[in-house]
Amino acid sequence: MKTLQLKGKFREPADFEAKDYKLLPFDFERLEPTRVLITNLAGEYVIVSDAELKNLVDGNLSPSTKSFKDLESRHILYTGNGILESNLLALKKGTKVKPLSSFTGLHIFVPTLRCDHSCQYCQVSRRNANEGEYDMSDEHVEKALEWVFKSPNPCIKIEFQGGESLLNFPLIKKVVARAEKINETEKRDLQFVITTTLAFLNDEVLDFAKEHPVFFSTSLDGPIDLHNANRPRPERDSYQKAVQGIERVRETLGIDRVAALMTTTERSLGRVKEIIDTYIENGLDGIFLRSLSPYGFAIKTKHFKKLHMDQWLEFYSEGLNYIFELNKQGIPFREFFASLIAKKMITPYGTAFVDLQSPSGSAISAIVFNYDGKIYGSDEGRMLAEMGNDAIHLGHLDTHSYEDVFAGEKLINLLDQTLQEASPICDQCAYRHWCGTDPAYHMATQNDLVGHKAFSGYCQKHKGVFRIILDHLEGDDQKVKEILNNWAWN
Repeated sequence: MKTLQLKGKFREPADFEAKDYKLLPFDFERLEPTRVLITNLAGEYVIVSDAELKNLVDGNLSPSTKSFKDLESRHILYTGNGILESNLLALKKGTKVKPLSSFTGLHIFVPTLRCDHSCQYCQVSRRNANEGEYDMSDEHVEKALEWVFKSPNPCIKIEFQGGESLLNFPLIKKVVARAEKINETEKRDLQFVITTTLAFLNDEVLDFAKEHPVFFSTSLDGPIDLHNANRPRPERDSYQKAVQGIERVRETLGIDRVAALMTTTERSLGRVKEIIDTYIENGLDGIFLRSLSPYGFAIKTKHFKKLHMDQWLEFYSEGLNYIFELNKQGIPFREFFASLIAKKMITPYGTAFVDLQSPSGSAISAIVFNYDGKIYGSDEGRMLAEMGNDAIHLGHLDTHSYEDVFAGEKLINLLDQTLQEASPICDQCAYRHWCGTDPAYHMATQNDLVGHKAFSGYCQKHKGVFRIILDHLEGDDQKVKEILNNWAWN
């Protein structure tokens, strides 16, 4: 029997590799002289060397490299005709922005602008507790609820903001009762959130919350001395009222019915671990390390100018590292801002969080019905108006219809100007797929809806946080990577 004789040796694997590839749209940002971040239209990312980026755009990147395979799997380059790759990339992009298709889910009612606290960074320029002319009327409640159920969103959240919303608790009860009556026909997933200092929490409020899907959101800035300094009230017991209220809600309604937010001030610097420990001591499972916003008393008292963004980023990074260490010790606790961003970076899904939307989430993600019947595209827009700037004032319940506002020139123009793909600097930023736009912030700080991003604290903040989280995702600490993945997917 004859045997097959092979003439010569086998050819090298590289001889069989496709030599030609084409590029799909991507953005890039140099992380350091030798490393480059590349993102596709859906926010998926690859980090390559500077030399690999040059080879990529020159058409010389070797298919045998790991970077080539990563870039191909993220649909940044392709071989063949590209039809399948383009369709898959479009599907990924559509999945990322799907929350926009649900339209307005968050509807904010302002029952009153009155408040008994005198927070030095108050963003809404609150009024004294005895000034009743700053309460919402029953007529405006009825008109606002008509708007709420015109939204096509299957999940409706009605949130009560203030002032101190519990100072007008009778109106809150009317809103809840009327909304639930309408919902007997509408069949939406309906939820209510009362934003409150908890200073006026009592048995009547808790009994009402037992009977309805009512949640509570409060403020907790840290230990007793820090909280009371940031959020004073005449009795000097702001902290005591807050933590007692948190405990009462947890005991009466359950641990998931109350959440807290903090605001970083100059007094907070150097105390982030104490702040986080205060949350844990009070049974809370996470924290949103918020920066100070440029509205209301925060501007009048110059608190906003006292806290520079690089100081906040250092504060944030230290807090995030501390939370990772707590998780490694078996204490389940999360930072909610990092969770939202990790979701956009790691998973195929987007988020309905208003501050991370493009175009701006104004009106199409959240809308505000003020105590006086005025309508705003965001809570920040309401705060901006209290400073005398009506850039995000969209209409009035007495004079405008739902269609007037949502199909109106003012909102269309606002959304048009805040589309990242059409905004200078944003349009070529590798981080834009994880970011959003905030016209109220830029109007407050630069008197412009778009703002010059090179001088934008909003831009500095978000780029800084993206880099912090990216460094953790690409670092050597596997446990931290597991924590971030858990936050992103759950």
